[in-house]
Amino acid sequence: MNIQKEIIKNLGVKSTINPITEFRISVDFIKSYLYKNACFRTLVLGISGGQDSTLTGKICKQAISELRVETNCIDYQFIGVRLPYGIQIDEEDCRNAIDFIQPDRVITVNIKQSVQASESSLKDAGIILSDYAKGNEKARERMKVQYSIAGIHAGLVVGTNHSAEAVTGFFTKYGDGGTDINPIFRLNKRQGRIILQYLGCPQHLYLKAPTADLEDNRPGVPDEIALGITYDMIDDYLEGKTINTAFSSIIEDYYLNSKHKRHLPVTIFNNFWK
Repeated sequence: MNIQKEIIKNLGVKSTINPITEFRISVDFIKSYLYKNACFRTLVLGISGGQDSTLTGKICKQAISELRVETNCIDYQFIGVRLPYGIQIDEEDCRNAIDFIQPDRVITVNIKQSVQASESSLKDAGIILSDYAKGNEKARERMKVQYSIAGIHAGLVVGTNHSAEAVTGFFTKYGDGGTDINPIFRLNKRQGRIILQYLGCPQHLYLKAPTADLEDNRPGVPDEIALGITYDMIDDYLEGKTINTAFSSIIEDYYLNSKHKRHLPVTIFNNFWK
């Protein structure tokens, strides 16, 4: 098996999808997990105003709404969490996403003060964060907040990781990569967009340039600039299409170098890294 086929198999990507079917698969996946783990009654998701959290949020809302009806239990809830760092540059998009998703509850926690306090404490210890490292601090602070909320609401933290992020390792370890359940894992960027179109999402939310928006010195830098490759190329690769050799090498290098991000902490019984 060549590496492209191995990656596609490991990430579970389909060459084509039916948006109705895939939306249903994700909703039923969440419902099944909650049925089997009855101690959890809440879904917690950070909503940024981008494509991935918008799609994941709509899936969460549908799953929780159906669970309440099917179980006749009003304890099930979906909490959308807004996590700006100071003033969010795409504030209107975030509000539009919230309006589209309609979470049961919205909690806003501004992480700027916490991140700056961490940065200051590290500086006092002689550790000066680079802008890139500070970006990871932001991602981890956001995840910490979500787990704090989930912890007092018998909740699961929902992730937005999809195959185009997974193959490149384009997420922060124990930041946005540290979640309990990932309902859109297996979908690439293009497929997520197709599902949002089917759901009637406002176009500007899934047509906007994706950005992690973690760096102070490069606010809103597009993911494709940071990665050095377009999502269309990544999606083509993940769908089994032949792409330029130079770009397929970039994707494969990302995949191999980020293996540690897709595994739990290494023990003496693991051999994935050998």
